[in-house]
Amino acid sequence: MLASKALVNVLFLTSEVHPFAKTGGLGDVSAALPAALNRAGHDVRVFLPLYGRIDLRKHRMRRVESLRDLRVSFGGRAWTLQVLAAPLPGSTLEVFFLHCPELYARQGIYTHDADEHLRFLVLSCGALTAAQRMRFAPDVVHCNDWPTALTPLLLETRFAWDKDIFGGTKTVLTIHNLNYQGMFPAHVLPDTGLADSAHLFHQDQLREGRINFLLHGVLYADALTTVSPTYAREIRTPEYGAGLDGLLRARGNALSGILNGIDHGEWNPQTDAHLPARYSARDLSGKRTCKQRLLASAQLPYVEQAPLFAIVSRLAGQKGLDLVPDALAPLLRRHPLQLVVLGSGERRLVRMFRELERHFPRQVRFRDTFDVGLSHRIEAGADFFLMPSRYEPCGLNQMYSLRYGTVPVVRKTGGLSDTVRQWNPRTGEGTGILFDHHDAAGLRWATETALQLFNDPVAFRRLQEAGMAEDFSWDAQVAEYEQVYPRGRAPHTKG
Repeated sequence: MLASKALVNVLFLTSEVHPFAKTGGLGDVSAALPAALNRAGHDVRVFLPLYGRIDLRKHRMRRVESLRDLRVSFGGRAWTLQVLAAPLPGSTLEVFFLHCPELYARQGIYTHDADEHLRFLVLSCGALTAAQRMRFAPDVVHCNDWPTALTPLLLETRFAWDKDIFGGTKTVLTIHNLNYQGMFPAHVLPDTGLADSAHLFHQDQLREGRINFLLHGVLYADALTTVSPTYAREIRTPEYGAGLDGLLRARGNALSGILNGIDHGEWNPQTDAHLPARYSARDLSGKRTCKQRLLASAQLPYVEQAPLFAIVSRLAGQKGLDLVPDALAPLLRRHPLQLVVLGSGERRLVRMFRELERHFPRQVRFRDTFDVGLSHRIEAGADFFLMPSRYEPCGLNQMYSLRYGTVPVVRKTGGLSDTVRQWNPRTGEGTGILFDHHDAAGLRWATETALQLFNDPVAFRRLQEAGMAEDFSWDAQVAEYEQVYPRGRAPHTKG
């Protein structure tokens, strides 16, 4: 915690919050981190858009009367916003939603529409305007990824006049995935209402005809964080820096890597309501039941000596899944191993897994969808979890796997490197299997190592127990954010 236990006011801006709107880890983090900060006593106000896909009745939405008819205007256009609020499940925190059907009444969180830049600028301006209406003076505005990355520049320009509310505000930008940067043509500059501050934009990019939202967050945020220590080092290099490595190196100590946590309440094999049987590190018998039931639901045979490998993932190039057929097909022919895959995304990867299933119908099952309950049952029922990522800023599934006694088999990159310790058969230490090179040979070696380990029940049980003993709870990570946040005006009175 902060040395003097000072509390801070946090205005938390994000495009995703689980369970309301989520495409990946950002949604999980944007729910769990504010909830953990709130438990630690900080006053956190979370804002995101009210997308068309969000069910108002399911989430017990209420209209915030004090924020009725919130007006946001810039670039010659104006929007009138309503603000709704809903409780964050499992927390005393409320989440605030900006209701603007013109911008957000679409099924997708992200679009390729011509007004995409406006959709998220209205989120930033709307949240800052709401803070003014609430008389909520944030010690820190915490921005997340490109959709809210122009907020630090907005505070230095459009909102700089309001010293009462924002005079002491610092900004933190968390980079969850550097490869998504929010790139728009330079002709949208007048739309942003920042044309009179064009000199503050990256001049080379303007001349080249583009505006990069994330780049300007990197330039203007007081502090930068990313979601694991290793990823913080990696993105300073040309290989992983996605064109921003030079700017990130120039920010020096302003950039730090803070490992994501997981919700130990939601991901707990002893209490998980999604599972057909519960279990613990002391008694893993329920895990066998979970495996049997998972295989039955997948219409695959249960074979005592056959290890079950699993993948739950977005089907995207980043995840390195194109290695799977070349790496596993020879092993599927020679060994009684099985593979269950859950995920949706790129069509080429969907076709790839369907083809693998067609060739090995009694060993491979692929579900082209996303299903929360099934993802829990897969984590519980599998013996090994595959994550052969090209890069992985943090990753959450390897932490879920460890908690569920499912041994992660991962590439040594980003947060995977920070959370999984290599199994050492000589010492019996470690929590998983890592491979260095992103190629089929590396993944095949790691899978063969897993097969050998599965055939040694004593070593395999020891590895499961070591993983289940790891603590990746968010409460353990909050202290690191408190070190990044500015010291507050504590104690605050919530209102």
